[in-house]
Amino acid sequence: MHQTGNSIRLLTGNSHPKLAEAVAARLGIALTPCHVSKFLSLETSVQIHSSVRDEDVFILQSPSPPDINDHLMELLIMISACKTASAKRITAVIPCYPYARQDKKDKSRAPITAKLVANLLAVAGADHVITMDLHASQIQGFFDIPVDNLFSEPSMMGFIKAEIPDWKNGIIVSPDAGGAKRATALADRLNLDFALINRKRRRDLSASAAIPTVPPTPAGSDSGSQHGDEDERAMEKMELLVGDVKGKVAILIDDMIDTGHTVRLAAGVLKEAGAKEVYALISHGLLSETTMENLKDLPVKKLIVTNSIDQSDRMQATDGRMEVIDIAPVLAESIRRTHNGESISALFRQTYI
Repeated sequence: MHQTGNSIRLLTGNSHPKLAEAVAARLGIALTPCHVSKFLSLETSVQIHSSVRDEDVFILQSPSPPDINDHLMELLIMISACKTASAKRITAVIPCYPYARQDKKDKSRAPITAKLVANLLAVAGADHVITMDLHASQIQGFFDIPVDNLFSEPSMMGFIKAEIPDWKNGIIVSPDAGGAKRATALADRLNLDFALINRKRRRDLSASAAIPTVPPTPAGSDSGSQHGDEDERAMEKMELLVGDVKGKVAILIDDMIDTGHTVRLAAGVLKEAGAKEVYALISHGLLSETTMENLKDLPVKKLIVTNSIDQSDRMQATDGRMEVIDIAPVLAESIRRTHNGESISALFRQTYI
């Protein structure tokens, strides 16, 4: 019998229904019926076909290319619909936080859009946010409501141990200084060495015209600001700054891949330094269509991403070069613990695969 006010209600929009179904199955519940569509005018329409009055509502939505803005609008309208339907608590479960790379004012008149998204979620009526591997941890400070930032690290550990041969002869590599903390944490838990790659841009290279250059990184590159000045990207190279990768299995760790430029440069440096093989483990595989066309040429043995974004079409296009880590168990357990008032931090003392 239905117990009002004491059950989990899981809803989803059009961004990643497969992940929502997997999470629901893991929780042993059915998805709350919800129809999200567009009118002819392209306005978003939401209809929730079951009562959520006094219930603990979780809305799983992972805005992703090419419909990030539509998916975000769906999420906001679904939150608002549940709020006006008298839901007891509304938690937005956003595996891949949209606009996360626009987290600071990196040039004159630039917006801090990650903060704007935080404001929109709060104004729509969200009481709590669950996300994963935020590009910048300070985004949690943009909210006045609780934010749980989950980590894919336990799942990545399980994958490395199960799927990468000779991983004990491996070395964890960060492609830039910004990801060093994430990479060193994983290296420590696996008892492996750590390496850091340093990216030199135009202003660093101006004193040495003899240094080889690479083509400019397109706007929206994998790491750092999404809107770096084109002049700063006009000359760029990478060099191994810390660590010895010769004869080792290099495991490249980063939070997102979009154009593939960072991974391509970093993998090339590792190969030149004598790495036996290179694997790239990325939390969020944004991967535009242009990237997919060139993915087969990436100098990595495997590209491994989580399913925070639906990778079904991309998997078919890579001829086995890409593998996916399922984060449904981690999301389901975080939802269960949130509902029951249990600790979320205990998640990261276990490995979910």
